[in-house]
Amino acid sequence: MEDRPQIGYSKRVMDHFMNPRNVGEVEDADGVGLVGNPVCGDLMQVTIRVEEDVITDIKFKTFGCGSAIATASMVTELAMGKHLDEALAITRQDVADELEGLPPVKMHCSNLAADALHEAITDYREKRKKKEAEMTA
Repeated sequence: MEDRPQIGYSKRVMDHFMNPRNVGEVEDADGVGLVGNPVCGDLMQVTIRVEEDVITDIKFKTFGCGSAIATASMVTELAMGKHLDEALAITRQDVADELEGLPPVKMHCSNLAADALHEAITDYREKRKKKEAEMTA
C-alpha cells in the first residue's frame, strides 16, 4: 500500500482496517454489547472481561465496511486497561480523533463502536447488580 491516505482515509484508519486489533470474542465474556445501524446495515459486537472494574480483555466482531472495522479496532485499544467509568467516557469523537479523522459520511461508524462498548459495560453492570441481589436474597 502506498504511503498516502487512500480515498479520503488517514493512514491510521487504513492501518486499523488492514491490521485490526482485538478481533474475535472474549470467551465467557463478562459483558456483551451488540449494536447495529439499520440505514447502512452495519452490525458491531464488543465483548469484555472485567476485573475490579477494569477492562482486562476486549474483543470485537463486526459486519460492516472498512470504517466500521477500523473504529471497532480503535475503540478496543482505547478501552483496554481502563476503569469502566473511563471507558464509558469514550465518545465517537474520541474514536474519530484517534483515527486522525473519518470522512463525514462514515462518522456513524465511530458512533457504533462507542455505543457497542457502552452497551457491553452496561450489560456487565446489570449482570453484576443482578448477581449481587441474588447473593443478598
